[in-house]
Amino acid sequence: MPNNFYLNRINPSRVLDSNSKQEKWSEKKRYWVSQIFGWAFFTIINLIILAALGRFTWQNLAVFLVIFFSGLILTHQFRHYIKKYNWISLPIKKLLFRALLACLIIGTIIYALAFSSDYALGQFKSEEFKAASPLVGIINLSGVIAIWSLIYFSFHYFQNYKRAEIESYIWEAAVKDFELKTLKSQLNPHFMFNALNSIRALIDEDPKSAQTAVTKLSNILRYSLKIERNETVALDEEMQTVADYLALEAIRLEERIKYKILVDPKSYKIEIPPMMIQTLVENGIKHGIAKRTNGGEIFITTKLENSNLYIDIRNSGQIEEDLLRQSNGFGISNTKQRLNLIYGDSAKFEIKNNADDSVSAQITIPIGGYIK
Repeated sequence: MPNNFYLNRINPSRVLDSNSKQEKWSEKKRYWVSQIFGWAFFTIINLIILAALGRFTWQNLAVFLVIFFSGLILTHQFRHYIKKYNWISLPIKKLLFRALLACLIIGTIIYALAFSSDYALGQFKSEEFKAASPLVGIINLSGVIAIWSLIYFSFHYFQNYKRAEIESYIWEAAVKDFELKTLKSQLNPHFMFNALNSIRALIDEDPKSAQTAVTKLSNILRYSLKIERNETVALDEEMQTVADYLALEAIRLEERIKYKILVDPKSYKIEIPPMMIQTLVENGIKHGIAKRTNGGEIFITTKLENSNLYIDIRNSGQIEEDLLRQSNGFGISNTKQRLNLIYGDSAKFEIKNNADDSVSAQITIPIGGYIK
């Protein structure tokens, strides 16, 4: 079936809600793994550098463990603050100032904790202390927090973009599903009204023919009920309904209508929108053959070629130029909309007046992946 229909009958809010718990748990797990790994990586790299310089001591190890845990805790609190005040949705200019200020504050606090630990462990030496040392230490640690912030905000901007994109696809599918249902609901009353009118005209004139017509109509009604549950149907089912409809019209119009149906056997199981051919046939009779004193002919052919299904409906008569130019006739506009919703630009529909006093309606449907 067409790819569009895999998303049909989706309630977007239900889909999003059903996955929310799993997504939250996965996001929480991913966050903590990233947090621990990130700060552990920062700590280990600094300890390796100290060891390479011959300055590794247990006191230095203790100081960097303080940096590790304080960084872990403070950035986690920073994340909580970001979510609470919804910084993700702030404009870049407002966010930039707040984020830089927060990085400076957190960097200062971590430096103060590290310096206090260093002092408490007897590592502080006044003769080696320089006035610029706190400034350098605060800038370095604030830079680390700035990198953390950049990664955090970038990840969430990307995640929100993907979520919005998914929601857009789901809503688009739901809208298309609604539009297709609306178009189908237009078809059935329109067709049934004309069929009942045909039978009514026969009841007094030819009761036996009316009985046959009722049988044909019952087949069509059965088909109509079936398509309420299906977005597409096999071509052979559609053509059987078309044959019943034409037989119904032949009883009413008698000698004024002749018809012929030639279906390529290879195309029997190709999926097409239901009632599409029938609607065009009905319009061809109503606007073409029925208006002619001597009636006319309707000729339907299908052909499978080059991964496309070609359907040609040719009937006697001429379509009004206004309908042809504006493409707003019921059958024309409905067919175009349904084909576009299901197949996009891959399908084609063309209707034209021919020089031999006939009208051709030609449909091209891509069949790749649509054969059941």
